[in-house]
Amino acid sequence: MGAITVQMTAETAGATVIRRMPEPRGARLVTDGLDPKTWLVAASVLVGWGTSGLVGVGWALAALCFAGVLPVLLIKLRVRSGAWSDRHLGVRRQRLMAMAMIVASVTCGAALMAALGAPVPMVALLVAIGAVLTLLGAITFVWKISVHTAASSGSVVMLVLVYGVWALLAAPLVVLVGWSRVALRDHTAAQTVAGAVVGSTAAWVVFSLVF
Repeated sequence: MGAITVQMTAETAGATVIRRMPEPRGARLVTDGLDPKTWLVAASVLVGWGTSGLVGVGWALAALCFAGVLPVLLIKLRVRSGAWSDRHLGVRRQRLMAMAMIVASVTCGAALMAALGAPVPMVALLVAIGAVLTLLGAITFVWKISVHTAASSGSVVMLVLVYGVWALLAAPLVVLVGWSRVALRDHTAAQTVAGAVVGSTAAWVVFSLVF
């Protein structure tokens, strides 16, 4: 009985050590620094500038209110209140709720901007974001696909459509984001690859059609 107790204690202690192992600092910096909102800001401003100059940048800021500012504020409020776990939304139900909220905000933003005469590329960007999130939400019901790699790959694709193949120089950052998600054990390699495929494909199809 004593031997069994010692073994169980050792196993429990071992499990505790595993849970408390420090996460890779580099991976955390990449995940936080290149999260979806970072890509959203970069893609919006660059698409606006590349298609309509300063006027496009102004509309990009308006688009960011619907696709970034409002959703981020709501997520922060929910996290601070304790209703949601963290800003990366690791819990499936919370992630689905956030996606639905962002899609609704983006849809309203695209409709309003189109009615106000915004440049077509900026409306196309919001429609593409909504389409990508809708697909990710449908997949999230059964599988935890990576939103980080979807956002980064989708952004790169839209920049390629605006600036040409030179924008592919940003592609290694997508790989770096995928590595960080796997290193932090937030996703498997398959989930990050799937996110990149879904994000890039949906962004390419939708942005091309509207743009």
